[in-house]
Amino acid sequence: MDLSTVTDLVPTADPADWREGDAWLAGGTVLFSYGSQSLRRLLDLTSAGWPALTVTDDGLEVAATCTVAELYAFPDDPAAAAVRDAWPALDLVRPCCDAFVASFKIWNTSTVGGNVATSLPAGPMTSLTAALDGVAEVWGPGGARRTQPVVELVTGEMRNTLAPGELLRAIRLPAAALRARTAFRRLSLSNLGRSGVLLIGRLDAADPTDGAGGELVITVTASTRRPVQLRFPPGAHPDAAGLAASIDAAIPDDLYHDDIHGLPAWRRDMTYRLAEEIRRELLERDDSPTDSPTDSPTDGGRR
Repeated sequence: MDLSTVTDLVPTADPADWREGDAWLAGGTVLFSYGSQSLRRLLDLTSAGWPALTVTDDGLEVAATCTVAELYAFPDDPAAAAVRDAWPALDLVRPCCDAFVASFKIWNTSTVGGNVATSLPAGPMTSLTAALDGVAEVWGPGGARRTQPVVELVTGEMRNTLAPGELLRAIRLPAAALRARTAFRRLSLSNLGRSGVLLIGRLDAADPTDGAGGELVITVTASTRRPVQLRFPPGAHPDAAGLAASIDAAIPDDLYHDDIHGLPAWRRDMTYRLAEEIRRELLERDDSPTDSPTDSPTDGGRR
């Protein structure tokens, strides 16, 4: 879609240049799809030249302008060779990228930061980065800098904590989370449909000093309007009933998303089901496949 009200394309990554009627432009796949009657300028972040992915001593830094294609290729990139074996959670990258159910054209344009900033419930980059305790670096006018966990940054359907003029610079994934064992589950009402439910489980490495087992973290996305994270410390891992009770407490009925991709009742039921599958896989070392098959329409789903 043409943005007929836009008069200028400004190459900048400086929030001081932002003014009313501006929008930050990275991939622009959502921006150009939705259109606008109020935008006057696009501030082009692709001119910033930020490295897409940077391995550091603390983990992995993902630039907001990193494309889905670049992220998908990273596990096989020579730059990842030194950490591939140490970071088994990199196995989540490709299932989350595949959850876009998009063409190669979108993959080569759409960005990690843009997907998170758009804040759709089914945004798979929100799923990935929230599940791995990603921390967003946000730049604001006047040289302001702040950080915030992705699980807190996204607050609802197309809602987040980014203030006018702020931009998402990068998301940092800590090495501790990348070293964890993980489990991935996703359901959709059609073979090539948007995610209706997407859960990621993570079992952190055990503390060698006490052998109690690491923290269990289950992150719920797509079925809920915003990410919801359940955390169980070492020594307090739940049984099936305890997990269900924790979901009851963390997710009220009105937090389940409702759109053409699934009724809230179906999303709720599948959240309980997939969370229990993840619990069993990570805590009981169940040998069942890590990928649940795509769901077909059921009672509670929309055809």
